[in-house]
Amino acid sequence: MRKTLYLKFILTYAVFGLLGFIAISTIGSRLVQFHLEKRISEQIYREANAISVDNTVRYRAASYNLGNIYNNLSALAVYQNAQIWVMNQRGEVLLDTNQGKPYETPLVLESFDPLTWGSSYYQTGNFFGYFQEPMISVIAPITSDMTIKGYVAIHYPMNRLYQEREQILAIIHVVFFLLFVLSLLMLLLFTCSVYRPLRKITIGAEEYSAGHLDYEIPVYSQDEMGYLAKTLNYMSGELNNSGEYQRKFIANISHDFRSPLTSIKGYLEAIADGTIGPDNQEKYIQIVLNETNRLEKLTESLLTLNNLDVKSRLMHLRAFDINKVIKNTAATFEGTCRNKKISIELILSGAQLYAYADMEQIQQVLYNLLDNAIKFSPNESVITIETTEKNERILVSVKDRGAGVSKENLPKIWDRFFKEDSSRGKDRKGTGLGLSIVKEIINAHKQNIDVISTEGVGTEFIFSLDRMQDSREL
Repeated sequence: MRKTLYLKFILTYAVFGLLGFIAISTIGSRLVQFHLEKRISEQIYREANAISVDNTVRYRAASYNLGNIYNNLSALAVYQNAQIWVMNQRGEVLLDTNQGKPYETPLVLESFDPLTWGSSYYQTGNFFGYFQEPMISVIAPITSDMTIKGYVAIHYPMNRLYQEREQILAIIHVVFFLLFVLSLLMLLLFTCSVYRPLRKITIGAEEYSAGHLDYEIPVYSQDEMGYLAKTLNYMSGELNNSGEYQRKFIANISHDFRSPLTSIKGYLEAIADGTIGPDNQEKYIQIVLNETNRLEKLTESLLTLNNLDVKSRLMHLRAFDINKVIKNTAATFEGTCRNKKISIELILSGAQLYAYADMEQIQQVLYNLLDNAIKFSPNESVITIETTEKNERILVSVKDRGAGVSKENLPKIWDRFFKEDSSRGKDRKGTGLGLSIVKEIINAHKQNIDVISTEGVGTEFIFSLDRMQDSREL
Protein backbone atom coordinates (compact mmCIF):
# COMPACT_ATOMS: atom_id res chain seq x y z
CA MET A 1 0.00 0.00 0.00
CA ARG A 2 1.31 3.38 -0.88
CA LYS A 3 2.14 5.68 1.99
CA THR A 4 0.46 8.70 0.48
CA LEU A 5 -2.73 8.22 2.51
CA TYR A 6 -0.83 8.00 5.78
CA LEU A 7 1.43 10.92 4.81
CA LYS A 8 -1.66 12.95 3.93
CA PHE A 9 -3.06 12.18 7.33
CA ILE A 10 0.18 13.26 9.04
CA LEU A 11 0.33 16.38 6.90
CA THR A 12 -3.29 17.20 7.74
CA TYR A 13 -2.51 16.72 11.40
CA ALA A 14 0.51 19.05 11.18
CA VAL A 15 -1.47 21.64 9.21
CA PHE A 16 -4.21 21.43 11.81
CA GLY A 17 -1.68 22.14 14.55
CA LEU A 18 -0.16 25.06 12.62
CA LEU A 19 -3.54 26.55 11.76
CA GLY A 20 -4.64 26.13 15.36
CA PHE A 21 -1.58 28.01 16.58
CA ILE A 22 -2.12 30.77 14.01
CA ALA A 23 -5.81 31.01 14.88
CA ILE A 24 -5.02 31.39 18.58
CA SER A 25 -2.34 33.99 17.83
CA THR A 26 -4.59 36.06 15.55
CA ILE A 27 -8.28 35.51 16.05
CA GLY A 28 -7.81 34.37 19.63
CA SER A 29 -5.62 37.37 20.39
CA ARG A 30 -8.24 39.78 19.04
CA LEU A 31 -11.05 38.09 20.94
CA VAL A 32 -9.07 38.17 24.18
CA GLN A 33 -8.14 41.81 23.62
CA PHE A 34 -11.75 42.74 22.89
CA HIS A 35 -12.87 40.94 26.03
CA LEU A 36 -10.25 42.68 28.16
CA GLU A 37 -11.15 46.09 26.69
CA LYS A 38 -14.80 45.56 27.56
CA ARG A 39 -14.04 44.33 31.06
CA ILE A 40 -11.49 47.04 31.92
CA SER A 41 -13.49 49.87 30.35
CA GLU A 42 -16.63 48.83 32.23
CA GLN A 43 -14.65 48.59 35.45
CA ILE A 44 -12.98 52.02 35.22
CA TYR A 45 -16.19 53.61 33.92
CA ARG A 46 -17.97 52.48 37.08
CA GLU A 47 -15.14 53.96 39.13
CA ALA A 48 -15.31 57.24 37.18
CA ASN A 49 -19.06 57.48 37.80
CA ALA A 50 -18.59 56.69 41.48
CA ILE A 51 -15.99 59.46 41.78
CA SER A 52 -18.07 61.99 39.83
CA VAL A 53 -21.09 61.66 42.15
CA ASP A 54 -19.03 61.98 45.31
CA ASN A 55 -20.04 65.21 47.05
CA THR A 56 -16.47 65.99 48.14
CA VAL A 57 -15.24 65.74 44.57
CA ARG A 58 -18.09 67.96 43.35
CA TYR A 59 -17.37 70.63 45.89
CA ARG A 60 -13.59 70.52 45.49
CA ALA A 61 -13.79 70.55 41.70
CA ALA A 62 -16.08 73.57 41.78
CA SER A 63 -13.78 75.46 44.18
CA TYR A 64 -10.56 74.25 42.55
CA ASN A 65 -9.46 72.98 45.95
CA LEU A 66 -8.46 69.35 45.28
CA GLY A 67 -5.57 68.88 47.67
CA ASN A 68 -7.60 67.01 50.29
CA ILE A 69 -8.89 64.39 47.82
CA TYR A 70 -5.64 63.87 45.96
CA ASN A 71 -4.37 61.11 48.27
CA ASN A 72 -7.62 59.14 48.02
CA LEU A 73 -7.68 59.33 44.24
CA SER A 74 -3.99 58.42 44.03
CA ALA A 75 -4.58 55.30 46.14
CA LEU A 76 -7.51 54.36 43.92
CA ALA A 77 -5.43 54.92 40.79
CA VAL A 78 -2.71 52.64 42.10
CA TYR A 79 -5.31 49.97 42.87
CA GLN A 80 -6.77 50.21 39.39
CA ASN A 81 -3.37 50.44 37.66
CA ALA A 82 -4.80 53.54 36.03
CA GLN A 83 -4.36 57.31 35.84
CA ILE A 84 -7.18 59.49 37.20
CA TRP A 85 -7.90 63.08 36.13
CA VAL A 86 -10.25 65.66 37.52
CA MET A 87 -11.14 68.32 34.92
CA ASN A 88 -13.20 71.50 34.98
CA GLN A 89 -16.08 72.22 32.64
CA ARG A 90 -13.72 73.73 30.08
CA GLY A 91 -11.75 70.51 29.88
CA GLU A 92 -8.72 71.79 31.79
CA VAL A 93 -6.95 69.21 33.95
CA LEU A 94 -7.04 70.19 37.63
CA LEU A 95 -5.67 66.94 39.10
CA ASP A 96 -3.53 64.15 37.69
CA THR A 97 -2.69 61.25 40.02
CA ASN A 98 0.60 60.76 38.15
CA GLN A 99 1.84 64.30 38.98
CA GLY A 100 2.26 63.90 42.77
CA LYS A 101 -0.05 66.86 43.55
CA PRO A 102 -2.81 68.92 41.99
CA TYR A 103 -1.86 71.37 39.26
CA GLU A 104 -1.33 74.94 40.49
CA THR A 105 -2.23 76.09 37.00
CA PRO A 106 -4.78 73.92 35.15
CA LEU A 107 -3.44 71.92 32.22
CA VAL A 108 -5.21 73.01 29.06
CA LEU A 109 -6.22 70.40 26.45
CA GLU A 110 -6.63 72.37 23.26
CA SER A 111 -8.76 69.85 21.35
CA PHE A 112 -10.85 68.46 24.19
CA ASP A 113 -14.46 67.96 23.12
CA PRO A 114 -16.53 65.30 24.95
CA LEU A 115 -19.26 65.54 22.31
CA THR A 116 -17.05 63.70 19.85
CA TRP A 117 -17.44 60.52 21.92
CA GLY A 118 -21.04 60.11 20.88
CA SER A 119 -22.81 57.23 22.64
CA SER A 120 -19.63 55.31 23.47
CA TYR A 121 -18.54 55.36 27.09
CA TYR A 122 -14.88 54.64 26.30
CA GLN A 123 -12.26 55.24 23.64
CA THR A 124 -8.81 53.92 22.87
CA GLY A 125 -6.07 56.20 21.67
CA ASN A 126 -4.00 59.15 22.89
CA PHE A 127 -6.93 61.14 24.41
CA PHE A 128 -7.00 64.23 22.25
CA GLY A 129 -3.28 64.05 21.52
CA TYR A 130 -2.10 64.18 25.14
CA PHE A 131 -0.53 60.68 25.58
CA GLN A 132 2.40 59.22 23.70
CA GLU A 133 1.08 55.67 24.03
CA PRO A 134 -2.44 54.29 23.47
CA MET A 135 -4.79 54.31 26.46
CA ILE A 136 -8.29 53.14 27.32
CA SER A 137 -10.02 56.33 28.44
CA VAL A 138 -13.42 56.94 30.04
CA ILE A 139 -15.00 60.22 31.23
CA ALA A 140 -17.87 60.87 33.58
CA PRO A 141 -19.38 64.36 34.05
CA ILE A 142 -19.42 66.08 37.49
CA THR A 143 -22.83 67.74 37.73
CA SER A 144 -24.42 70.10 40.23
CA ASP A 145 -27.84 71.74 39.90
CA MET A 146 -28.23 70.11 36.46
CA THR A 147 -25.03 71.84 35.34
CA ILE A 148 -21.74 70.21 34.34
CA LYS A 149 -19.05 71.44 36.76
CA GLY A 150 -16.28 69.25 35.43
CA TYR A 151 -15.26 65.72 34.42
CA VAL A 152 -13.59 62.68 35.90
CA ALA A 153 -11.37 60.88 33.40
CA ILE A 154 -9.62 57.57 33.99
CA HIS A 155 -6.93 56.29 31.66
CA TYR A 156 -5.71 52.69 31.53
CA PRO A 157 -2.49 51.98 29.57
CA MET A 158 -2.98 49.62 26.64
CA ASN A 159 0.49 48.20 27.30
CA ARG A 160 -0.80 46.68 30.53
CA LEU A 161 -3.79 45.28 28.67
CA TYR A 162 -1.39 43.80 26.11
CA GLN A 163 0.62 42.19 28.91
CA GLU A 164 -2.50 40.67 30.40
CA ARG A 165 -3.57 39.51 26.95
CA GLU A 166 -0.22 37.80 26.36
CA GLN A 167 -0.44 36.06 29.72
CA ILE A 168 -3.86 34.66 28.83
CA LEU A 169 -2.69 33.68 25.36
CA ALA A 170 0.35 31.97 26.88
CA ILE A 171 -1.98 29.83 29.00
CA ILE A 172 -4.12 29.06 25.96
CA HIS A 173 -1.03 28.11 23.95
CA VAL A 174 0.15 25.79 26.70
CA VAL A 175 -3.27 24.11 26.88
CA PHE A 176 -3.38 23.81 23.08
CA PHE A 177 0.12 22.33 23.04
CA LEU A 178 -0.84 19.78 25.70
CA LEU A 179 -3.95 18.85 23.71
CA PHE A 180 -1.84 18.58 20.58
CA VAL A 181 0.59 16.26 22.34
CA LEU A 182 -2.28 14.19 23.70
CA SER A 183 -3.71 13.96 20.21
CA LEU A 184 -0.41 12.39 19.17
CA LEU A 185 -1.48 9.45 21.32
CA MET A 186 -4.63 9.26 19.21
CA LEU A 187 -2.44 9.26 16.11
CA LEU A 188 -0.36 6.46 17.60
CA LEU A 189 -3.53 4.53 18.43
CA PHE A 190 -4.77 5.07 14.86
CA THR A 191 -1.46 3.83 13.51
CA CYS A 192 -1.52 0.67 15.62
CA SER A 193 -5.22 -0.17 15.38
CA VAL A 194 -6.11 1.01 11.87
CA TYR A 195 -3.15 1.85 9.63
CA ARG A 196 -0.91 -1.13 10.36
CA PRO A 197 -3.73 -3.71 10.10
CA LEU A 198 -4.95 -1.98 6.94
CA ARG A 199 -1.43 -2.13 5.58
CA LYS A 200 -1.28 -5.88 6.27
CA ILE A 201 -4.71 -6.40 4.72
CA THR A 202 -3.64 -4.48 1.61
CA ILE A 203 -0.49 -6.60 1.33
CA GLY A 204 -2.70 -9.67 1.63
CA ALA A 205 -4.97 -8.38 -1.15
CA GLU A 206 -1.88 -7.84 -3.34
CA GLU A 207 -0.77 -11.40 -2.62
CA TYR A 208 -4.20 -12.74 -3.56
CA SER A 209 -4.24 -10.72 -6.78
CA ALA A 210 -0.85 -12.26 -7.62
CA GLY A 211 -2.36 -15.73 -7.20
CA HIS A 212 -0.85 -16.54 -3.77
CA LEU A 213 -4.13 -17.70 -2.25
CA ASP A 214 -2.37 -19.61 0.55
CA TYR A 215 -1.17 -16.31 2.08
CA GLU A 216 -2.69 -15.59 5.51
CA ILE A 217 -3.14 -12.01 6.67
CA PRO A 218 -1.50 -11.71 10.14
CA VAL A 219 -4.20 -9.60 11.83
CA TYR A 220 -5.77 -11.24 14.88
CA SER A 221 -7.52 -8.38 16.68
CA GLN A 222 -11.16 -8.69 17.71
CA ASP A 223 -12.30 -5.42 16.12
CA GLU A 224 -13.58 -4.70 12.60
CA MET A 225 -10.06 -4.93 11.15
CA GLY A 226 -9.58 -8.37 12.66
CA TYR A 227 -12.98 -9.45 11.37
CA LEU A 228 -12.12 -8.17 7.88
CA ALA A 229 -8.77 -9.99 7.92
CA LYS A 230 -10.44 -13.20 9.13
CA THR A 231 -13.06 -12.89 6.38
CA LEU A 232 -10.41 -12.34 3.71
CA ASN A 233 -8.38 -15.29 5.02
CA TYR A 234 -11.48 -17.47 4.84
CA MET A 235 -12.26 -16.18 1.34
CA SER A 236 -8.73 -16.90 0.12
CA GLY A 237 -8.90 -20.39 1.61
CA GLU A 238 -12.18 -21.07 -0.17
CA LEU A 239 -10.81 -19.69 -3.44
CA ASN A 240 -7.69 -21.80 -3.03
CA ASN A 241 -9.80 -24.88 -2.39
CA SER A 242 -11.98 -23.98 -5.35
CA GLY A 243 -8.93 -23.61 -7.58
CA GLU A 244 -7.57 -26.93 -6.38
CA TYR A 245 -10.98 -28.47 -6.91
CA GLN A 246 -11.14 -27.11 -10.48
CA ARG A 247 -7.74 -28.53 -11.27
CA LYS A 248 -8.76 -31.94 -9.95
CA PHE A 249 -12.11 -31.62 -11.69
CA ILE A 250 -10.48 -31.02 -15.07
CA ALA A 251 -7.97 -33.81 -14.47
CA ASN A 252 -10.76 -36.24 -13.59
CA ILE A 253 -12.85 -35.23 -16.61
CA SER A 254 -9.83 -35.67 -18.85
CA HIS A 255 -9.14 -39.10 -17.37
CA ASP A 256 -12.74 -40.31 -17.56
CA PHE A 257 -13.11 -39.10 -21.15
CA ARG A 258 -9.69 -40.29 -22.31
CA SER A 259 -10.17 -43.92 -21.28
CA PRO A 260 -13.35 -44.65 -23.28
CA LEU A 261 -12.17 -42.51 -26.21
CA THR A 262 -8.89 -44.43 -26.35
CA SER A 263 -10.80 -47.69 -26.24
CA ILE A 264 -13.24 -46.58 -28.95
CA LYS A 265 -10.44 -45.32 -31.18
CA GLY A 266 -8.41 -48.52 -30.77
CA TYR A 267 -11.28 -50.86 -31.59
CA LEU A 268 -12.46 -48.78 -34.57
CA GLU A 269 -8.91 -48.62 -35.99
CA ALA A 270 -8.60 -52.40 -35.55
CA ILE A 271 -11.88 -52.96 -37.39
CA ALA A 272 -10.93 -50.48 -40.11
CA ASP A 273 -7.50 -52.04 -40.86
CA GLY A 274 -8.83 -55.59 -40.66
CA THR A 275 -7.05 -56.56 -37.44
CA ILE A 276 -10.45 -57.53 -36.06
CA GLY A 277 -12.13 -59.84 -38.52
CA PRO A 278 -15.79 -59.79 -39.52
CA ASP A 279 -16.58 -62.67 -37.19
CA ASN A 280 -15.51 -60.64 -34.10
CA GLN A 281 -16.66 -57.21 -35.20
CA GLU A 282 -20.10 -57.49 -33.56
CA LYS A 283 -18.48 -58.21 -30.19
CA TYR A 284 -16.16 -55.20 -30.36
CA ILE A 285 -18.84 -52.94 -31.81
CA GLN A 286 -20.89 -53.73 -28.70
CA ILE A 287 -17.91 -52.73 -26.56
CA VAL A 288 -17.69 -49.46 -28.49
CA LEU A 289 -21.42 -48.88 -27.91
CA ASN A 290 -20.96 -49.50 -24.17
CA GLU A 291 -18.13 -46.99 -24.03
CA THR A 292 -20.24 -44.51 -25.99
CA ASN A 293 -23.07 -44.99 -23.50
CA ARG A 294 -20.61 -44.33 -20.70
CA LEU A 295 -19.54 -41.06 -22.34
CA GLU A 296 -23.17 -40.09 -22.83
CA LYS A 297 -23.96 -40.80 -19.19
CA LEU A 298 -20.94 -38.81 -18.06
CA THR A 299 -21.99 -35.85 -20.22
CA GLU A 300 -25.55 -35.97 -18.90
CA SER A 301 -24.27 -36.01 -15.31
CA LEU A 302 -22.07 -32.99 -15.96
CA LEU A 303 -25.03 -31.15 -17.50
CA THR A 304 -27.15 -32.02 -14.47
CA LEU A 305 -24.55 -30.60 -12.08
CA ASN A 306 -24.20 -27.51 -14.24
CA ASN A 307 -27.96 -26.93 -14.20
CA LEU A 308 -28.03 -27.29 -10.42
CA ASP A 309 -25.33 -24.63 -10.11
CA VAL A 310 -26.22 -22.17 -12.87
CA LYS A 311 -29.97 -22.06 -12.35
CA SER A 312 -29.47 -21.15 -8.68
CA ARG A 313 -31.37 -24.28 -7.74
CA LEU A 314 -34.72 -23.13 -9.08
CA MET A 315 -37.14 -25.87 -8.11
CA HIS A 316 -40.76 -26.73 -8.77
CA LEU A 317 -41.92 -27.47 -5.24
CA ARG A 318 -45.19 -29.32 -4.86
CA ALA A 319 -46.80 -32.10 -2.85
CA PHE A 320 -46.45 -35.69 -4.09
CA ASP A 321 -46.66 -39.24 -2.77
CA ILE A 322 -43.09 -40.23 -1.97
CA ASN A 323 -44.13 -43.89 -1.56
CA LYS A 324 -45.43 -43.96 -5.13
CA VAL A 325 -42.23 -42.35 -6.45
CA ILE A 326 -40.17 -44.98 -4.62
CA LYS A 327 -42.23 -47.81 -6.12
CA ASN A 328 -41.93 -46.40 -9.64
CA THR A 329 -38.17 -45.87 -9.29
CA ALA A 330 -37.64 -49.39 -7.96
CA ALA A 331 -39.63 -50.79 -10.86
CA THR A 332 -37.17 -49.30 -13.38
CA PHE A 333 -34.41 -51.55 -11.99
CA GLU A 334 -36.41 -54.77 -12.29
CA GLY A 335 -34.34 -56.12 -15.17
CA THR A 336 -30.99 -55.32 -13.57
CA CYS A 337 -32.08 -56.82 -10.24
CA ARG A 338 -33.31 -59.99 -12.03
CA ASN A 339 -29.93 -60.49 -13.67
CA LYS A 340 -28.10 -60.19 -10.34
CA LYS A 341 -30.87 -61.97 -8.39
CA ILE A 342 -31.17 -58.92 -6.10
CA SER A 343 -34.38 -58.25 -4.17
CA ILE A 344 -35.66 -54.78 -3.32
CA GLU A 345 -37.54 -54.68 -0.02
CA LEU A 346 -39.93 -51.72 0.47
CA ILE A 347 -40.88 -50.74 4.03
CA LEU A 348 -43.15 -47.75 3.49
CA SER A 349 -44.99 -45.72 6.10
CA GLY A 350 -48.72 -45.91 5.27
CA ALA A 351 -50.40 -46.40 1.94
CA GLN A 352 -49.63 -42.80 0.97
CA LEU A 353 -47.05 -40.38 2.33
CA TYR A 354 -47.01 -36.87 0.91
CA ALA A 355 -43.76 -34.93 0.74
CA TYR A 356 -43.30 -31.30 -0.31
CA ALA A 357 -40.35 -31.01 -2.70
CA ASP A 358 -39.34 -31.06 -6.36
CA MET A 359 -40.57 -34.49 -7.41
CA GLU A 360 -38.32 -34.87 -10.47
CA GLN A 361 -35.20 -34.02 -8.51
CA ILE A 362 -36.10 -36.34 -5.61
CA GLN A 363 -36.75 -39.07 -8.18
CA GLN A 364 -33.21 -38.42 -9.46
CA VAL A 365 -31.89 -38.79 -5.90
CA LEU A 366 -33.68 -42.13 -5.47
CA TYR A 367 -32.49 -43.34 -8.88
CA ASN A 368 -28.85 -42.48 -8.13
CA LEU A 369 -28.91 -44.03 -4.65
CA LEU A 370 -30.64 -47.21 -5.85
CA ASP A 371 -28.34 -47.50 -8.87
CA ASN A 372 -25.34 -47.12 -6.57
CA ALA A 373 -26.70 -49.72 -4.17
CA ILE A 374 -27.36 -52.29 -6.95
CA LYS A 375 -23.94 -51.63 -8.48
CA PHE A 376 -22.06 -52.52 -5.30
CA SER A 377 -24.36 -55.22 -3.94
CA PRO A 378 -23.39 -58.87 -4.35
CA ASN A 379 -25.64 -61.28 -6.21
CA GLU A 380 -28.61 -62.74 -4.34
CA SER A 381 -28.61 -59.87 -1.77
CA VAL A 382 -31.36 -57.59 -0.50
CA ILE A 383 -31.68 -53.81 -0.82
CA THR A 384 -34.06 -52.12 1.61
CA ILE A 385 -35.87 -48.82 1.00
CA GLU A 386 -37.72 -47.47 4.03
CA THR A 387 -39.76 -44.34 4.80
CA THR A 388 -40.56 -43.03 8.28
CA GLU A 389 -42.10 -39.89 9.74
CA LYS A 390 -40.36 -37.86 12.41
CA ASN A 391 -40.95 -34.28 13.65
CA GLU A 392 -42.96 -33.10 10.64
CA ARG A 393 -40.37 -34.58 8.30
CA ILE A 394 -40.01 -37.69 6.19
CA LEU A 395 -36.87 -39.84 6.42
CA VAL A 396 -36.00 -42.01 3.42
CA SER A 397 -33.43 -44.79 3.80
CA VAL A 398 -31.68 -46.78 1.04
CA LYS A 399 -29.66 -49.67 2.49
CA ASP A 400 -27.53 -52.30 0.73
CA ARG A 401 -25.52 -55.30 1.95
CA GLY A 402 -22.46 -54.58 -0.17
CA ALA A 403 -18.77 -54.21 0.58
CA GLY A 404 -19.19 -50.86 2.35
CA VAL A 405 -16.87 -47.85 2.34
CA SER A 406 -13.71 -47.45 4.38
CA LYS A 407 -13.68 -44.84 7.15
CA GLU A 408 -10.98 -42.74 5.49
CA ASN A 409 -12.92 -42.60 2.23
CA LEU A 410 -16.37 -42.07 3.69
CA PRO A 411 -16.11 -38.22 3.83
CA LYS A 412 -14.93 -38.19 0.19
CA ILE A 413 -17.87 -40.01 -1.39
CA TRP A 414 -19.64 -36.66 -2.08
CA ASP A 415 -16.68 -35.34 -4.10
CA ARG A 416 -17.13 -35.21 -7.82
CA PHE A 417 -15.42 -38.05 -9.73
CA PHE A 418 -14.45 -39.81 -6.50
CA LYS A 419 -14.23 -43.59 -6.77
CA GLU A 420 -12.89 -45.83 -4.06
CA ASP A 421 -9.89 -47.76 -5.32
CA SER A 422 -11.46 -51.11 -4.41
CA SER A 423 -14.47 -50.34 -6.57
CA ARG A 424 -12.75 -49.12 -9.69
CA GLY A 425 -12.42 -52.53 -11.20
CA LYS A 426 -16.12 -53.31 -10.64
CA ASP A 427 -17.51 -49.86 -11.48
CA ARG A 428 -16.55 -49.68 -15.12
CA LYS A 429 -19.71 -47.75 -16.04
CA GLY A 430 -19.66 -45.33 -13.12
CA THR A 431 -18.92 -41.63 -13.54
CA GLY A 432 -18.21 -40.71 -9.93
CA LEU A 433 -20.86 -37.98 -10.14
CA GLY A 434 -23.98 -39.73 -8.88
CA LEU A 435 -23.53 -38.98 -5.18
CA SER A 436 -22.38 -35.42 -5.96
CA ILE A 437 -25.69 -34.85 -7.74
CA VAL A 438 -27.56 -36.35 -4.80
CA LYS A 439 -25.78 -34.02 -2.37
CA GLU A 440 -26.46 -30.94 -4.53
CA ILE A 441 -30.19 -31.73 -4.81
CA ILE A 442 -30.64 -32.39 -1.08
CA ASN A 443 -28.74 -29.21 -0.19
CA ALA A 444 -30.90 -27.26 -2.63
CA HIS A 445 -33.94 -28.45 -0.68
CA LYS A 446 -32.23 -27.32 2.56
CA GLN A 447 -32.42 -30.88 3.85
CA ASN A 448 -29.86 -33.33 5.23
CA ILE A 449 -28.39 -36.56 3.95
CA ASP A 450 -26.27 -38.92 6.05
CA VAL A 451 -24.40 -42.10 5.28
CA ILE A 452 -23.62 -45.06 7.52
CA SER A 453 -21.19 -47.62 6.15
CA THR A 454 -19.27 -50.57 7.54
CA GLU A 455 -16.77 -52.49 5.47
CA GLY A 456 -18.02 -56.00 4.74
CA VAL A 457 -21.52 -55.20 6.06
CA GLY A 458 -23.04 -52.58 3.75
CA THR A 459 -23.99 -48.92 3.34
CA GLU A 460 -27.11 -46.96 4.26
CA PHE A 461 -28.05 -43.50 2.94
CA ILE A 462 -30.70 -41.54 4.85
CA PHE A 463 -32.11 -38.22 3.64
CA SER A 464 -34.92 -35.99 4.90
CA LEU A 465 -37.83 -34.20 3.21
CA ASP A 466 -40.54 -31.82 4.35
CA ARG A 467 -43.83 -33.59 5.00
CA MET A 468 -47.08 -32.16 3.59
CA GLN A 469 -49.27 -31.39 6.59
CA ASP A 470 -52.68 -32.16 5.10
CA SER A 471 -53.13 -34.20 1.95
CA ARG A 472 -56.73 -32.96 1.62
CA GLU A 473 -55.32 -29.61 0.43
CA LEU A 474 -53.86 -31.21 -2.71
